[in-house]
Amino acid sequence: MNRPATPFHDLPHVIAYPRVNGLALSPEGRRLATIVSTLDAKKTRYANAVWELDPSGQAPARRITRSAKGESGAAFDAEGNLYFISARPDPDADGDDPVAALWMVPAAGGEARLVISRPGGIQAVLTGRDGGVFVVAPLMPVAEASDDPEKADAEARRQRKEKKVAAILHTDAAVRYWDADLGPDAPHLFVLEDAPFTEPSEEDADPADAEATADPTLPGTVDAVAPKRLRLLTKGLGSHLSAQGAHVAPDGSFLLVGRRVPIARGDRLTALVKVDVATGTWSDVVPGRDGTDHAPGPISPDGTRALVVFGRTGTAATAPAHELGVLELATGTITPTADAFDQWATPLCWYPTGDAVLLQADQDGRGPLFRLDVTSGAVTQLTHDDATYSGGVVAPDGTVYGVRSSYAYPGEVVRVDGEEVVRLPNPVDRPELPGTLVEVETTAADGVRIRGWLALPHGASAEEPAPLLLWIHGGPIGSWNAWSWRWTPWNMVAEGYAVLMPDPALSTGYGQEFIQRGWGRWGDEPYTDLLAITDAVEARDDIDGSKTVAMGGSFGGYMANWIAGHTDRFAAIVTHASLWALDQFGPTTDAPYYWAREMGGLVDGHSPHTSVGEIRTPMLVIHGDKDYRVPIGEGLRLWWELLSQSGLPADEAGQSPHRFLYFPDENHWILTPQHAQVWYEVVLGFIGEHVHGRTPALPPTLGLG
Repeated sequence: MNRPATPFHDLPHVIAYPRVNGLALSPEGRRLATIVSTLDAKKTRYANAVWELDPSGQAPARRITRSAKGESGAAFDAEGNLYFISARPDPDADGDDPVAALWMVPAAGGEARLVISRPGGIQAVLTGRDGGVFVVAPLMPVAEASDDPEKADAEARRQRKEKKVAAILHTDAAVRYWDADLGPDAPHLFVLEDAPFTEPSEEDADPADAEATADPTLPGTVDAVAPKRLRLLTKGLGSHLSAQGAHVAPDGSFLLVGRRVPIARGDRLTALVKVDVATGTWSDVVPGRDGTDHAPGPISPDGTRALVVFGRTGTAATAPAHELGVLELATGTITPTADAFDQWATPLCWYPTGDAVLLQADQDGRGPLFRLDVTSGAVTQLTHDDATYSGGVVAPDGTVYGVRSSYAYPGEVVRVDGEEVVRLPNPVDRPELPGTLVEVETTAADGVRIRGWLALPHGASAEEPAPLLLWIHGGPIGSWNAWSWRWTPWNMVAEGYAVLMPDPALSTGYGQEFIQRGWGRWGDEPYTDLLAITDAVEARDDIDGSKTVAMGGSFGGYMANWIAGHTDRFAAIVTHASLWALDQFGPTTDAPYYWAREMGGLVDGHSPHTSVGEIRTPMLVIHGDKDYRVPIGEGLRLWWELLSQSGLPADEAGQSPHRFLYFPDENHWILTPQHAQVWYEVVLGFIGEHVHGRTPALPPTLGLG
């Protein structure tokens, strides 16, 4: 085939390509900020920088922060000052390696300055449109009851560090999350405020320096040496605070957060909590209700309502439901809205007029933005491109800005002008692709439409058909609809493969019934849907279906394992971070309460390990030891049972056709750039061996010669 050179023909080039993510808008609507990730000098980690974009689209994007440690969590305050989190060293201080601290770039410009640092670090910054700066930061339990929580927290950390104690005593079922051990500290909310004049700061400030730094005639000027402090707002919430979804009232007077409510047998639900800033107290607005979960959402401009997500929890037979409702903060009453909108929507922000909310929802392999009228419940689709929006904001004049991507291009910042979506001057250009993207679909045996994306290499034709790679998405509730640097098909397309990314039963964007259709039936409709659309694509004249391979991660890895034990039609199978033995997986994952509630009959009838003896396909097993979502035990057991029980014997030299790529320090995803390159090299080598008969060119960094 004729394959013009693109970044995807050179893995190091792809790994080094800058990535755009996140969006923040200043209160007056004249400044946009985003985060750009680039390789550091050693090419072993990604470092973030804050960039500013011109909402009008006239000026080019410009970088406004620079440090070896990188930055995250950009947020504008009411005066237009830009806050962010960074572990960069304070140029005016000596001491140990710095932790993640709160920094700020003044609205008037100038160098970033340290606002506040603490031994436990800072995890996130939140701001109110008209006032208030808040942080999420971890606090040791002993400090919660102290009159001076920050001092007590620092002392508790000092003792653990000096004594080299890492032990954690748990009283709750949750002990790990994703790739981190929970405890002994827990996230809490703090408000940033001026320290009392009687309170000494860590460094005495020279009044002359302060006088020279602060100019009251400049808007947004902040005295660089004025001492700040953090005041605890969530005393008594302990580890039950769900701070990731916290929302700040526009005037900064309160926050709406989630509170995990333990119930029977280690399960939990989420209540909605109002945190009062003036008093530093909190109270339930919506208590935990059996069978119903809640998630906080954005607060209306007048501070009286919030658009929240609620819905029934799942059971073995019934999929969880996802609804939108208007919460009256004074009464705790939730009024359902958008009843006719049968998608799982995420509320992003209110319109300044207070009559509508900006939503995002998966829809038919895309993820458009929508406008919800909160009175009538009418939902209007705003964007009609083939993109998925990962974020969106609304300016005071009603203009909508968003971050979008598709499988045709990675994340980029845009402005929505009526029916037109305008790409703003971004920090990163779109990479040239090694192929084209087309939409495919078929009809399942029960008459349901199944669709997906097909990435075709340049030159694929009836004369030169491309071999097919079936790539199965994770979730299981999810969709192939947005660019992912972790799971990009274009590296495979650059090697001549056509990549099929289908949405089988359980996928989002096709209504609640499509999710229910595969609920508790992982080995049934999701499996038969995948085979049906693979059949349809293999029938194309530009596809060579004689040696199709299959691949998936997480739930996609589960499906890859299930496929391996139920058909020998594939030439090779790659299974990443995959569920193998469901009786083992459920109790050892980081969310055992969730799987105990919703896995049900899957353990007995849909566990891939029961069919290991039927496996006749070479498999590449990939797993990270820091994966707490699908623990390493799944990969280890799968590997041993493949070697000892599968129906594919070793060759005459005793060499198994299966392979195990193990990452001791990666989690559910392979995140470090050097390991991402190894991942793609090994995967491409494995499928190339079984599709084309090539001897794999293994990465030299594996040390195998």
